[in-house]
Amino acid sequence: MAASLIRLHFHDCFVQGCDASILLDETSSIQSEKTAGPNDNSVRGYEVIDKAKSKVEKICPGVVSCADIIAVAARDASAYVGGPSWAVKLGRRDSTTASRDLANTDLPAFTESLDKLTSRFQKKGLTARDMVALSGSHTIGQAQCFTFRDRIYNASNIDAGFASTRKRRCPRTGGQANLAPLDLVTPNSFDNKYFKNLMRNKGLLHSDQVLFNGGSTDSIVTEYSRNPAKFSSDFASAMIKMGNIHPLTGSAGQIRRICSAVN
Repeated sequence: MAASLIRLHFHDCFVQGCDASILLDETSSIQSEKTAGPNDNSVRGYEVIDKAKSKVEKICPGVVSCADIIAVAARDASAYVGGPSWAVKLGRRDSTTASRDLANTDLPAFTESLDKLTSRFQKKGLTARDMVALSGSHTIGQAQCFTFRDRIYNASNIDAGFASTRKRRCPRTGGQANLAPLDLVTPNSFDNKYFKNLMRNKGLLHSDQVLFNGGSTDSIVTEYSRNPAKFSSDFASAMIKMGNIHPLTGSAGQIRRICSAVN
């Protein structure tokens, strides 16, 4: 679940800030983010957060927010698969609202251009370097066929052998949810192979390959491919920055008792 837990934190923070709004279920007054396009049948790990929350509640009820648990889980997931660790800032509180509309408009899409992706991250206070480092989390995890079908059948900036391998499990029609690893070399290890793959035109998603396609971020990809320690430290710094997007603090929000529902 490591990749999914890191992604859960990302998809939480980019919508209303890091406030656990992504965990709220649908009610008459809440439009759940879980059913937004980028999240529906895609985001996972909700039950991992629920399990952690119930254990924490037994020991110190009403103290630790669901938002903080997501942030800690993302850090632990990275460390568990050999990625960097970092000191997670704590004290976020949980939202009493969610926004399916914002989830549909604010989360980056796998079809987007480098300029569009860069501007999305900049709106959240993250630089192009932060974006490239965070994209490096695609060194683990998998993607569904519908997210990379257009690239493997129609793109010109793709290694031919790589494309033909991926076509075996991703037909032109059907097989929508068939999975392929985002990093074909070491799919379950957190390393810098993702960047080496991009330099060989072996990025799985369009939004991966645009990071190395003759544009402004090519030099950062090259740097990370040569210097895994720099990638690790930049990834940790970028995760801390991402975890600081508009947190609810003080008396704002609440500490939910159950992560999927407002108190």
